[in-house]
Amino acid sequence: MTVDYRFLLANERTFLAYTRTALALDVTGLGVLGLPSDVPQLVRIWLGALLVAVGAWVSLTGWLRWRQNNRAIRGNEEMEAPRALGPLAIALVLISGFGALGIIVGQ
Repeated sequence: MTVDYRFLLANERTFLAYTRTALALDVTGLGVLGLPSDVPQLVRIWLGALLVAVGAWVSLTGWLRWRQNNRAIRGNEEMEAPRALGPLAIALVLISGFGALGIIVGQ
């Protein structure tokens, strides 16, 4: 059986979307680390580090998902549902809340 390349290309586009999200999180984290000094240093360091860490996690998750889907497509198997989306959403909500609270308390 020949693999339908449309599925492979769609899988690649999904991986690239994960990569763009990871890069956006990394750049945002690095930007937070460079915020002006009126934001408490502890807030900047933790918020920036958390965003960069989540960016790295998204990058790894995207690659693992791509690899898993690629095997399923080539093997004509069922694809598993993504498991990282819920924890990612929770992590971003918590980081956003931490950042907002830290900025409010620091003002």
